Order: sequence, then structure tokens, then C-alpha cells
Amino acid sequence: MLAQAVDTALVALDIDGTIAVSGTSEITGPVRDAVARVRAAGHHVVLASGRSLVGIVPIARELGISTGWVVASNGAVTARLSPGTTGGYQLSDVRTFDPEPVLQRALALMPEVNLAVEEIGWGYRVLDRFAEGGINGAQEVVPLADLWSVPVTRAVVKGPRAAEVLLGPLRSLEVTATPAAEDWIDVTPMNLSKATSLEIIRRTLHVSQERTIAVGDGVNDLEMMEWAARGVAMGHSSDAVKAGADEITGTLADDGLVPVLLSV
Repeated sequence: MLAQAVDTALVALDIDGTIAVSGTSEITGPVRDAVARVRAAGHHVVLASGRSLVGIVPIARELGISTGWVVASNGAVTARLSPGTTGGYQLSDVRTFDPEPVLQRALALMPEVNLAVEEIGWGYRVLDRFAEGGINGAQEVVPLADLWSVPVTRAVVKGPRAAEVLLGPLRSLEVTATPAAEDWIDVTPMNLSKATSLEIIRRTLHVSQERTIAVGDGVNDLEMMEWAARGVAMGHSSDAVKAGADEITGTLADDGLVPVLLSV
């Protein structure tokens, strides 16, 4: 058992821009094969994404992963894949917050923003419909007050220059606000990231910290790259993300994930 704890690795993988083209399930053969090889060697591959569970499960299926752990919604939702269960997973840890102060502040500062709150395993309640494929799962347009009728795992604030205008004010409300794009902010409970959930999984699996690897390309991957003993940025990442990594691999177009996986 101790030998397994020392030798077995935990490989945390972002999805969009790392495994697949953003917003799609397009995965190349070399990436599929490399993931399968890592798993066949007995290592743990953990998908850790900003996507909701409904966006992660199809990727896991494409990769042939039917058991194991996944981290969704930037760390707000942790689940264990389990064949035969509803949706193909069992929830392990769900963190929620009251979205009303966040959404009210966003609207007060930028009335043109669109808003959404996550419904685990289904999709989002939205103020106005998002573009097709813009968010994972189904959408239900609801009155404003219905967006904060219950605590949620994640809220989305989308509008022109939202990251520039709203990031600071939202963070002052004791939540985790992460820019996914210039016009998009994901909001989750305070002191939460992919890394916080991955650390719980690491301890559960008894994997040595020295055998942790994380690969990503976005701002929401910075914490998990710092958490990992080996943090790897994709070649197309921004300079800020590259600066937070221990090493840089090729781009998504070059299957940059493959050499990292083959070196585990």
C-alpha cells in the first residue's frame, strides 16, 4: 500500500483548451490513447474543469473513463463517476453560496449584464438565454428573483468588459470570482478553486504530493498548477498562465498534452 502511495500519480487535467476544443467534445486520437495509457498504468486521471458536470461527463465518456473522480464548476462540485447511477456519477462534495448580493451588485454596476445560476446535473436558470453552446446543459429563463431563490454552486456574470469592470467589486463580496474571458466571470464560494477539491481527492486516494501533475491553459488553472508538484501550461496559454507554471508544453493543436501524459 505504501509503495502504491509513492508510485501512483494523480494527473489533473483541464478540459477546454487542454483536452478538447473549447465548448466541444472534439478529442484527438493521440490524446485519447495517452490518457488510456496513463490509466492503464494505474495512475489517477482527474478531469478538473470550469465546466458543469453535464459538460464533463460526456468528455469522460469520450475518454473511456467511467470510474474515478471529477472536479466541476471550478471546484464547487466534486463527483465520483459510477456506472449505473443517474447521470453516471455520485456527488461527493457540493459547495454553495447566496448569489443575491453578487447578482445585485453586477446589475447595479452594469445593467446590461446577463446572469445565470447553475443547476447541478441539468443546466442553468438564466435571466436571458445565452447563445447556443455558451453554457453547459439546458437553460430556463426565469424572473430575476428566482436566480437567488436558493443557494447555488456557481453564478455566471456576462457582459462587455465584465472582467475589467466587475471583478474587483464582486470579489469584495467574499466570493471567488474568476474571469473566464473579458466578458465572462464565474462566481463560486469563497476560498474555492480546482486545487482545493483536488487536494481532498489526493488525500482520499493516498497519493503523494510529489506525484501530482496538473495541466491547463486558463486563469482558473493557476491554483491547481501551483498546487501540483508539476504544473504544466499549454503552449497557447496567456503569458500570465505560463508564468504560473513549472513548464510549458505544446499547444492544443499540437496535442501538447500527449508528451506530458507519456512522461508520467
